[in-house]
This record gives sequence, structure tokens and C-alpha cells, in this order.
Amino acid sequence: MMEKNTKNWYAMSNPAILEFLGYAIQQTRLQQNKTQQQVAVAAGINRSTLVQIEKGSGGTLLSFIQILRALEQLQLFQVFEVRQQLSPLLLAKIDQKKRQRASSKKNSEVKNLKSDW
Repeated sequence: MMEKNTKNWYAMSNPAILEFLGYAIQQTRLQQNKTQQQVAVAAGINRSTLVQIEKGSGGTLLSFIQILRALEQLQLFQVFEVRQQLSPLLLAKIDQKKRQRASSKKNSEVKNLKSDW
């Protein structure tokens, strides 16, 4: 059963989602007891950019990533990892194509190699 407080992301407008993300960044920053200036410097952005993003009124994806990095929250992107399920048959075919042994050297190459022993 789904929780009652689960957001319907599709029902939210784009500005509402930006506001939600900004609020989440602000709350994470406050939980870490960091000032806007500290996070902005760590993220390599202007404080005004962070203020805009926290208000939900703009910013770029790059700035968002920089802020998440500064707040050590990049693990949020794990939800975007694409996990491809391969069938056992396809896995077996791939495994068969793996190299089983090294190829032998040609006679001329072997003769040219001198040992220092």
C-alpha cells in the first residue's frame, strides 16, 4: 500500500517542482548547519545563484549538481542509473565470446626475444 504523503509528481507544475527541489536543498543545507555563502563557495557558484535555486526561481542543472556535490548528496542520482536486465541465454552467449587463453606468438617473434638469464 502506498503512503498517503507520496507526491503526485505529474500533477505538480514545473515551477512547483523547482520550489520543492529548492526547499529540499535549503533544508539539507540547514541540517548540515551551513550558510548559503559556505555552500556557494564549496559549489563554486555565486551566493545569489544558490538563493535563486532555494527559492525555486531558476538556476541551471550544472549549478544544481554543484550544490548537491557541496552538500554531499550526489547519491540522489542513483535513481537514474539504468540497470539493464540480460536474459540468461544472452549472458551465456556473452560468456562464450570471452577470451579463454592468450594467443600464441608467431615463430619469428619468439626467436627475436632474447633472455637475460
